[in-house]
Amino acid sequence: MEHDRDIDILDIKAEENTEDLGFLAETSVLERLSEGEAPEETPDLSETQVFENLTSDKREKQPGETAALKKIKDAGNSEDEEGKTSFRSSALKEVLLFFRDLGVCLAVVLVVVNFILRPIQVKGSSMYPTLTNGALGVSNLLGYRMDGIERFDIVIIYVEDKNEYLVKRCVGLPGETVAYRDQTLYINNEPVEEPFFDESYTSTYDVFMEDLDEITLGEDEYFCLGDNRPRSTDSRVYGPFHKDEIVSKGVFIFFPFSGFGVQTW
Repeated sequence: MEHDRDIDILDIKAEENTEDLGFLAETSVLERLSEGEAPEETPDLSETQVFENLTSDKREKQPGETAALKKIKDAGNSEDEEGKTSFRSSALKEVLLFFRDLGVCLAVVLVVVNFILRPIQVKGSSMYPTLTNGALGVSNLLGYRMDGIERFDIVIIYVEDKNEYLVKRCVGLPGETVAYRDQTLYINNEPVEEPFFDESYTSTYDVFMEDLDEITLGEDEYFCLGDNRPRSTDSRVYGPFHKDEIVSKGVFIFFPFSGFGVQTW
């Protein structure tokens, strides 16, 4: 019983101490309020511990997460840079290849135009019906340089005084004497047939070719006439053409399609 009494006394004292502490706390709060100070809040220990635990976990996880995010970001940036670099390199390569191909094409065109084939356009009817007005084609530069000119070749002549090109047919060669009598060609006083004429066309004229007095050609001189004799300005007006005035021979017609093909190539 005495022991129980001691416990009760201790409990009473503890309660008294608690009451005293509460009284002191209230007194302290009242004093602060009277002095104009805000009371301090006593944090909930359990909530504080939870918050500290969360922030501690966040701080522990944050370095790892930041490093991982940084690696992903760096990898993405690296891929972007590699993609941009690859695109620039590919675009530059395409541009260089384009200009390379363009340069090759231009070089080929220059070689062809200056040494192999010359584009031509027939103007007028002086070569009708063999070549029609406006016909488009090419003439053989290489063949002229290699093989020279033979009788009845179609040739392209450059007339410097008029700064123009003529398309005619060569009927007289260097050193020959050329003449026309009774619409017949004579070479060195021997009649020569002209098989390229279209009789259905020549017969429409009473006089297709007027008489021409003898002309003896000098070295490197050629006598050239148009197939449409009544309507051609040729050696009968200009005189013989020097070989340096002849730039190519033969004609290949592309247009019109009715005349497509080779004409005395």
